[in-house]
Amino acid sequence: MAPEPPLLTMSGITKSFPGVRALDGVDLEVQAGEVHCLLGQNGAGKSTLIKVLAGAHQPDDGEITWRSERVVLRSPIAAMRLGIATIYQELDLVEGLSVAENVFLGHEPTAAGFVVRGREARARAAALLKRLGHPEVDPARLVGDLSAAQQQIVSMARALSHDVRLIVMDEPSAALDPDEVDNLFRIVRDLTADGVAVVYISHRLEEIRTIGDRVTVLKDGRAVAVGLPAKSTPTRDVVALMTGRNVEYVFPDRPPTSAGAARPDPVLTVQGLARDGEFAPLDLELYPGEIVGLAGLVGSGRSEILETVYGARKPSAGRVLVDGKPLKPGSVRAAVRAGLGLAPEERKAQALLMLESVTRNVSVSSMSRFSHGGWLDRAGEFAAARKATRELSLRPDNPSVPVRTLSGGNQQKAVLARWLLRGCRVLLLDEPTRGVDVGARAELYAVIRRLADDGLAVLLVSSEVPEVLGLADRVLVLREGHVVHTAPARELDEHRVLDLVMEGSSVSPVTAAHPVTAEGSPTS
Repeated sequence: MAPEPPLLTMSGITKSFPGVRALDGVDLEVQAGEVHCLLGQNGAGKSTLIKVLAGAHQPDDGEITWRSERVVLRSPIAAMRLGIATIYQELDLVEGLSVAENVFLGHEPTAAGFVVRGREARARAAALLKRLGHPEVDPARLVGDLSAAQQQIVSMARALSHDVRLIVMDEPSAALDPDEVDNLFRIVRDLTADGVAVVYISHRLEEIRTIGDRVTVLKDGRAVAVGLPAKSTPTRDVVALMTGRNVEYVFPDRPPTSAGAARPDPVLTVQGLARDGEFAPLDLELYPGEIVGLAGLVGSGRSEILETVYGARKPSAGRVLVDGKPLKPGSVRAAVRAGLGLAPEERKAQALLMLESVTRNVSVSSMSRFSHGGWLDRAGEFAAARKATRELSLRPDNPSVPVRTLSGGNQQKAVLARWLLRGCRVLLLDEPTRGVDVGARAELYAVIRRLADDGLAVLLVSSEVPEVLGLADRVLVLREGHVVHTAPARELDEHRVLDLVMEGSSVSPVTAAHPVTAEGSPTS
């Protein structure tokens, strides 16, 4: 008997954005009634691929075959009409509408040519919720009043309100507790028993082994393995496939440690710092000249920790001290005055004044130095900016040019020059080489190492595990808001870090009840 043809085949899918080739000839094949797991590190191309499948992105090349016919998915509506539904990690529900209104939003049910509303729409929504095993969810209730798990059920009901044959679930368990995850798996099994295919994206390898049938692994925009058996493929093999790279990392040498040398007092102290729902209480000491790296997946609390230390977010517990003096919680002004500087992940949107000159971008945090009696000392501002940018070898060597004309690496240098001019003592770096080409990366690595060698304390976040291990002296590994391990960088390798961040839900939900130390052990 001939095997059934695939429900979905994506062949040679490519997609580029300015300066980035997100997908480079990716293949994916999904059978009806299977759970096909899509794995890959942050930036591997998973999100771009599912947006192509959802009709939100148009591929530059390649073809999509659906139920043995070639198709072009020109929009999300076109994909939905074929029976392809996508449930994103960030649920696209309207909190001010009822459950029933969300379930049928954009395709309201009709009878005899008239749109069905009110009681009939709620009855149809209730039938879908019952099919999902959640008859207790009231179709008349506002979605904004539901829990995260209930909102996810509403998203699934909306998908099933169409004649869906394939559902993409992007990190569906990220906000669920263990009991809710078990219920999610029951729903997935019921769907596949009815012949519905599920493309399941998760960083938790234990989930993949539990619910998956086959696995496709993406790395650097390419499919490095297609259709591996989910339950029998060793975890080590999957991690090895995910970590292979085309990019060479060239890191400066770490300075030798002096045996018996007295350690200075910490410049930055974090005591029981926490934000409910984002990261659990943690303690950390950062010393002059030290680079500490935070390694973890997107959503693990890395960026939130940096922003809370910087005062951009107000903590729910704990405090931050500089030189032993506590900072005002949730105050960027207090943090900057104490000597903290932040280079955020989205530098163009959050750090740079794109229409202004390099000079103004460098001087913006130190304007009081150049303002005298209501007059701006433009010559002094320019000279100071030139001195700071030359120390970082920013090109071109002309601070008068608009910062938008610089390359990604030199834009990042402009942000660093701002804090160098300010005289900051603690530098918080969030994804410092994102959007930076390979050659400029090596330059930035050398700059960061030199700043640390000159006594600056650096707290570094990066999705690139080799970057964290290559730059940091000490590494804290985060999973789901908890520090699960800490060690000198030289004692870790990429496989070990990925094993730690992808072990699954072995930590309790993020609360402020049990502080976690930098050693990863709950304090009593």
